[in-house]
Amino acid sequence: MITVDETRDKIANDGKWWPIHLMNFVDDFRHSRDPRAIEKPFRQTERKMDALVASTVESLCDELGLEPPEWLEQIPECKEPWFVSGLERLKAITIVQSPLRFRIRKIFVLENFLSRV
Repeated sequence: MITVDETRDKIANDGKWWPIHLMNFVDDFRHSRDPRAIEKPFRQTERKMDALVASTVESLCDELGLEPPEWLEQIPECKEPWFVSGLERLKAITIVQSPLRFRIRKIFVLENFLSRV
């Protein structure tokens, strides 16, 4: 079982590969559905990435019918809107498509951000 705090540490230590670490967690959590993977808060290190990981956990909880842990409420939103793709031409569509849990924290992604092939 991959935990969210282990995942956040990997992202903090190896930021270049954050999508791989995040999606490994997404896949594992969807497969295990084990609430122990999200029971322990992660160490906050960088506001944007902390918000992204928290929004991901909340979205997965919604998808799997689990109650998000209360500690997620302590993770603040981004100071400025963050368009994760970094592509100017995708900004308008991500404003429309971004799932609620991400928009709440001023994170804008495509609706299929957590989708896997």
